[in-house]
Amino acid sequence: MQYSELQNGSDIRGIAMENEWNETVNLTEDAVRHLAAAFVSWLEHRTGKKNLRIAAGHDSRLTGEKLIRAAFEGIQAAGAESADLGLASTPAMFMSTVLDPYHFDGSIMITASHLPYHRNGMKFFTPQGGLEKSEITELTQLAETMDLQQPFSGQAQQIDFMSIYTEYLCEKIRKGVGAADYQHPLAGLHIIVDAGNGDGGFFEAKVLRPLGADTAGSQFLDPDGHFPNHIPNPEDKKAAASVREATLAAKADLGIIFDTDVDRAGAVLPDGKTLTRNALIAVLSRIALSEHPGTTIVTDSVTSSGLAKFITAHGGVHRRFKRGYKNVIDESIRLNKEGTDSQLAIETSGHGAWKENFFLDDGAYLMVKLLIEMGKGQNLEAMIADLQEPAESMEIRFPVMAENVAAAQDQVLKLVLEKTPQTEGWSLEKENFEGVRINCDAAHGNGWLLIRKSLHEPIMPLNIESDSKGGNRTMALKLAEMLADVTVLDQKPLTDFLAE
Repeated sequence: MQYSELQNGSDIRGIAMENEWNETVNLTEDAVRHLAAAFVSWLEHRTGKKNLRIAAGHDSRLTGEKLIRAAFEGIQAAGAESADLGLASTPAMFMSTVLDPYHFDGSIMITASHLPYHRNGMKFFTPQGGLEKSEITELTQLAETMDLQQPFSGQAQQIDFMSIYTEYLCEKIRKGVGAADYQHPLAGLHIIVDAGNGDGGFFEAKVLRPLGADTAGSQFLDPDGHFPNHIPNPEDKKAAASVREATLAAKADLGIIFDTDVDRAGAVLPDGKTLTRNALIAVLSRIALSEHPGTTIVTDSVTSSGLAKFITAHGGVHRRFKRGYKNVIDESIRLNKEGTDSQLAIETSGHGAWKENFFLDDGAYLMVKLLIEMGKGQNLEAMIADLQEPAESMEIRFPVMAENVAAAQDQVLKLVLEKTPQTEGWSLEKENFEGVRINCDAAHGNGWLLIRKSLHEPIMPLNIESDSKGGNRTMALKLAEMLADVTVLDQKPLTDFLAE
């Protein structure tokens, strides 16, 4: 097979086991073996070093242990030393390249994030961060050329790195809170965790409890690749309802939910209000601005107008950039290199990265920042009391009905771009980096809409937000008129909404 078929942006993703959907297995042990060997070869070329030391870990998926053995075989076949970090989080795998005492030359994480149980994938790290999309392309091409004749054991030195990583998080909280009881800065706080049977259970056992928090009411902490309770995904409705119910039932001060590999997170306040999307970005922005007044907060393209006003009102600069957590992080890094201070890059999905933490998208670290504020006596809800939330918010996804998807998407964007200035009450957003973003006055929707290209799928997502009840319908009706003669989109999702 062509290994390029497994590329999903800056990751590798594929079908790793037989399944009830009869999807063909393509992320085989041989594929993982070749891709791991290619990573070693690629890294040798980039660094000029031989005898590299490569770590690998996996999430709770059913195929994790099988595929990590294949990764070790590939690493060893390419002439590198391998270390088995076992069940780990994706952020911990990056940290294995920068924290004492190991400083591995590179690392591989076997994970498919929040995707269904039968899927799996690979993420690759160097001390400079995760590989870019173009580098994964190089890797897949190189894997095609790897000649792996000699069998290897697949055995590697076992290392308990999660204890080192969690102690790093604990020390951040201890120093950040500065409590009289240095060892137990979270004493008196009731914090629960819903790990969804992914990797995040460690946060309850190795961070919260050692720091003195009451964690009674935490749930689904044991790793189980079947994900029997709900998908580990802060954006999943069932998962969000689950952690909300658990937080309220426990009368906890905070509920925390992680995705499978803990690079994303969300939270729930004591009254059941969720800290996700705009609300999570807002409270983290307040923290960033209290520590670094005037800093630039980089977000993705679908954040609300209310969030932009909130960041500005608290002395910050809001940079609304493109969808894709790598896009957001890379833009923040670029700004810093140009001399503009940017401490926080965060996408509405819960991928968030801090400059102080190697610009690593780490859900556990996002929660560390919240816990420091709580340990100091701050009320998280009060910190975002002035955040204006939209009355309505939704996303509609148009399938593209054309062989040349990119050309069809460009055709639609060009049409909307040309027609918007001719539409009463509508105006184009002046600073926009993705798709077409339109602002609508109070009489014509009282909000905004954004139509754009999907990063990975043959669709065009449409995001709509209004500060008035019924505003989304007003904007959708006008857009439907605008798209009336468009044949390259399946407009059924829009007509279904309008028919409700």
